[in-house]
Order: sequence, then C-alpha cells, then structure tokens
Amino acid sequence: MARTVLVVGAGIGGLTAGSLLAKAGWPVTLLEASSELGGCASKFKRNHYLFPVGATLGMGLESGGIHDRVFRYLGKPLTIEPLERVMEMVHPEATFVFHKNRVRHVDEVAAHFPQHNDQIHAFYKEIFHTATIVRTLMDPLPVLPPTTVKEWAFLTTSMRPKHLKLLPFFNKTLDQRLKKHGLADLKEFRQMLDGLLIDSMQTGSENVAYLLAAVALDIYHEGAYYVPGGLYRFAELMGDSLKDNGGVLKKRRTLEKLERQGEQWIATDHRGNVYEATDVILNVPIQQLPQILAPELVAKLKFPLRDGIAGETWTTMTLYLAIDSTKLQEALPPFRQISTGDGLDAGGHFFMSSSVPGDELRAPEGFQTVTISTHSRIEDWNTQEKYESSRTVLTERMLQAIEKLIPEFRASIVHMESGAPKAWERFAGRTNGLVGGFPQTLDAALFHSISHRSGLPNLYVCGDHIFPGGGTIGAAASGIHAARSVSGKRLL
Repeated sequence: MARTVLVVGAGIGGLTAGSLLAKAGWPVTLLEASSELGGCASKFKRNHYLFPVGATLGMGLESGGIHDRVFRYLGKPLTIEPLERVMEMVHPEATFVFHKNRVRHVDEVAAHFPQHNDQIHAFYKEIFHTATIVRTLMDPLPVLPPTTVKEWAFLTTSMRPKHLKLLPFFNKTLDQRLKKHGLADLKEFRQMLDGLLIDSMQTGSENVAYLLAAVALDIYHEGAYYVPGGLYRFAELMGDSLKDNGGVLKKRRTLEKLERQGEQWIATDHRGNVYEATDVILNVPIQQLPQILAPELVAKLKFPLRDGIAGETWTTMTLYLAIDSTKLQEALPPFRQISTGDGLDAGGHFFMSSSVPGDELRAPEGFQTVTISTHSRIEDWNTQEKYESSRTVLTERMLQAIEKLIPEFRASIVHMESGAPKAWERFAGRTNGLVGGFPQTLDAALFHSISHRSGLPNLYVCGDHIFPGGGTIGAAASGIHAARSVSGKRLL
C-alpha cells in the first residue's frame, strides 16, 4: 500500500511537518479550519490595518536556528536583520533594555544593582555557558522523552563528554541557582527575569526548569527579529512550499472525526468530505482529541498525552489597536514588556508588539498596529458575568499602565478590539482560549514532556503542548519530529 500523509492544522507545527514531507516527496494533504494559515501566528485585517494574532517577535532565524534550517531546506530562506535592541522591559522601579550583545546586556542590567554587580555577572556567565552546552545537545533535535530504540540511540549519539556537565542541573529550578548566586531575594532582578520567562516558559523563576530557563534567557542574544508584516509570513512560506512540491492545502476544513480502519486512517471534515491516509499528523490543541477520536482510541493514547488533555494551561486576553503615531511624542518601539508589579497575569504583566514606521504591510504611513497580550486564568472567564467583567477590567488595566508610560497613548487610538478566550477558541481553534503550552516546570519539561508519538499507530501530534513546548521554535521542532517519524529520515 502506498503511504499518504494527512496533516490537520496549519499552525507552525503542522506546516513545518507538512512542508518538509512534501519537499521530501511525500504525498501530503493539509486541512486547516480557518481561512488563514499560522494558527496563533496568523493575522487578520480590519480596514487598512493588519494585526498579527499573537504579540510575538521572530526567533529561530539566525544561522542554524530552527526556522532558518527549515526555510533553507525548503529553498525559501527569509533574510532579515536581527534586532540589536531587542525590547524594553518596563518595571515599576526601572526600565531595562534587552540588548542582543551579551556583554552590554549584562553590564546594563548589573548597573541597576551596583551592590550585586559581581553576583549578577557570575549568574549570567553560568547561564550563557549552560545554554551553550544545552544547544550543542539539542541542535541535532533529539526527541524527548525518547520512546523507541531509534530515538534512544539518536539521543545517545548526540551526547558528548561536555554534556555530563549538565547532569548536576538536570533536576534544578532557576530559583535554586539564584539562591546559589545570592540573588534570590533581589526582588527587582527576579521580576525582570520573571517577565522574560512567563512569555517563553509560561512560568516564572521560582518553578521553571533551570536548563530550559538558561536557554530561554540566552536565546534572545542568538537572534531576535522584527518580521515585516508579522510571523504569518513563516506560515505563508511553508504553505507555498507545500503546494510547490505537490502537496494539497485545503482551508476552511474542520476535522470532526478520525477513525482507524485496518491500516488506514479515515478523517471526516465538517462538510462531510472524507480523507484516507496511512499517516496522520495532528497539529490541533490536545484538548480536542476526545472530540475527534472515539473513546476506545483515546484510551490507547500514551498516558502523558491523556494526562495532558485534562490539564490546564494559561488562557489569554489580547488587545488589537491601531494608533495614529503622529499624536505620540515618538513612535512605539517594536517590542515592549510592561510589568506593574501586580503579578505575571491579569494585566500585571503584558507584552506589546507594534509595527515599525514604514511597515505598510501592517499600517498606512503615520499609523502603527499594536498587539498586546496578557496571561489570564481560565477560572476568571467561566461565567458570562465574569467573562464580561474580566474583559473590561483587563482592557482598562493595560491601557492605564501604558498611559503612565505614554500619557498621550489613549488619545492616539483610532481602532481597538479585544481577543478574549472565546475569540481564541472560535478563530484559532484554541479550546477555552488555552494557549502557549504547559509551563516548563520540572514535572512537565524534558523527560516529562509529551512525546509527538501518540501511542496509536502512525498517528503523531505536534504543537505547543508537545516537546519541546510553546512558541514558534517549539512548535516547529515538534513538527520536525513528526515529519522525521513518518519519513524515517532526518530531513534537516
């Protein structure tokens, strides 16, 4: 029987898997429920304004980065310059600037805490050294947790003697290393780290796994990018490549049922169309699996995947604004974090992504579009009364925080709408608006991650809930693992 591949979900994970397999000569059909590609990295338009769905910056485009490797393999390199000044991090006590240059970054952070200068330099020296070693282990993209002899063998052959230096840190949190360096009680410093970690690791310094935290704190120095238009361009490049290589891409096709018949998978979409494939890659939120698969198939999923289906992650509240930048004293920077000191969620911390002046893919001359996102908890939205209250309160809380920094900001707004959890569920397919994947704590990261192997024959999963976790880099890596398992080849 000739093998065929069905990919469900044109988020970054599904597009990565599908485009790689199509490039390698596999017959691929990709179904997407939306009219847009990219999932949480997609876009929408209002009048003359284009809004990225998520408030994110571009990562993984540096030489050897995940997306760089994928685009070069596809023959569609995306050549843009990294940001030297990555973002501003605004806190009640100080504003930090994240610089690409490691030395400048550490020197400027340490300058805020002169009495802890030596400890901060020692801490970052350890962070950067640890991240370098972790990257040499992860660059070949071994699978965690390994579940087959081949995956164990690949992990073993990826290891070098220097990787033994990571063993003492394997079950450590960042909090433990901060204590070791005498920085655990330096509140303002920890708040700055927490602001960085909540956006990438979905948790703060107290609970985040140290090895992943080291990579997260270092990766911006490898390369952070403003992508003209937005990260939807990643999706469009991979969608174009899939079609160029004979793949079939069908939008506005919602998967309703997936059944196993003999050696085949039979998928049915909401229009009644039926698709047959020997191999299926699901790039859908794992919470949807019980609605797609029969109970007897759900019962056969690997335990970590079944356990994850019942787990909860963060939901989000997002604001989409168009502003008249001529009413501001200066144009908004492309990326800015704002922390009020009132926690990491519910508007106490949020991330702003703004179009740069001249990016007419997103806004006409003299205007900028802004996507603002804060973490939120699902229990704050579970009744109609709480839903409307949370949306109003969080909107006002974030606008007030911005106004303290930019007094004329509210007067510059020419368009505003919100993306509360139900909007994320309706337009991005995120059940209850759950986004970002699981917090990368010791009990959910590395060998405790969810494998791309579902436990069912020739059925694979990818996306932000699957190892190695959230963000476009994590989603792409899980898509690469799924494509490798289907093809039996490394591909990259």
